[in-house]
Amino acid sequence: MKQLNRKKVLNGFIDVICWVIGSFIYAAAINMFSIPNKLSLGGFTGISTILNSLFGTPVGLTMFLLNVPFFLIAFKVFGLKFIVKTAIATALCSVAIDIKIPFLPSYTGDTLLAACFCGVLSGIGLAIIFIRDATTGGTDVIAKLVHKKFQHISIGTVILLADALVAITSGIVYKNFESVLYAAIVIFISSRTIDYIIYGTGGGKMLLIVTDYADEIIKAITEELSRGVTVLPVKGGYTGEDKNMLMCAIRSHEIAKLNRIIRSVDEKAFVIVTEAGEILGEGFTFGK
Repeated sequence: MKQLNRKKVLNGFIDVICWVIGSFIYAAAINMFSIPNKLSLGGFTGISTILNSLFGTPVGLTMFLLNVPFFLIAFKVFGLKFIVKTAIATALCSVAIDIKIPFLPSYTGDTLLAACFCGVLSGIGLAIIFIRDATTGGTDVIAKLVHKKFQHISIGTVILLADALVAITSGIVYKNFESVLYAAIVIFISSRTIDYIIYGTGGGKMLLIVTDYADEIIKAITEELSRGVTVLPVKGGYTGEDKNMLMCAIRSHEIAKLNRIIRSVDEKAFVIVTEAGEILGEGFTFGK
C-alpha cells in the first residue's frame, strides 16, 4: 500500500512538472507571437486575445474565467478527477500567460513567420500538457460535453468548428481578412505539432499484453479508455503455464495512459507494442 501511494505521489509530481513546463511554452507562444501580431489561436485563448485587443483585459485571467462555467458543468458529467486536472492545467496556463516572462521579447516582424512559430510553440506546450492526461479547458471541455450528449458528433469536429468561429470573429474584430488566414495557419500548425508529438507518425498501435490479471486490466481499459479488448488463451513455452493474452488496438497518443493502466494493475505484465498502419472499425477509420 505504501509503495502504491508513493507511486501515485510521484506520478502526481511528474504531472504538475509537465503541466508547468507546457504552460510556460504555451504562454511564450501567446506573449511572443500571438498578442503582438493579433494572431488568434482559436478556442477560449483566441477569444481572450480578442478581448485583450478590444478592452485590454488580461489574457490569462479572462481565459480562466471563461472556463469556470464549463468546469462546473463538466464536474457533474465527468466527475472530480477530470475536472481537477483540467482546472489545475488551465490555472497554470493563465498565470504563465499573465506574468509575461521578462526575458522573452515580443516579435513583430514577418507575420507569416510569427504564425508558424506561434503554431509550433503552442503545439509543443499543449502536447506536453495532454501527455499527462490534462487539457487547458475551453473548447476541449465543450467538445467532450457535446460528444457526451450527441455521440454521433466527434470531438474533433466540435473543436474545429469552434476554432473556425473564433478565427472568423478575429477577422471581424481586427477588420482584417488576412488575420483569419493567419489564424488558420496557427491552428493547423499547432494541431499538426500536437499530433506529431503525441500520436507519432504511425496510424495506430497494437498492444499484446500477457498477464495474470486479465479481468482487472480489461475492466480498467474499458472504463478509462473506452477501448475494446480481445482475450486470447496462450501457453508459456518455457513454463508451460496457461495464461491470457490481451490484444488491444489504440491510437498512438493513448499509449502512455494505457501503459499506466496496465502497470497500476500488474507491474509484471509482459507488453508488446507494434505499429498498426491502419485500423478499420468502430472508433477508428471505417473502410469504404
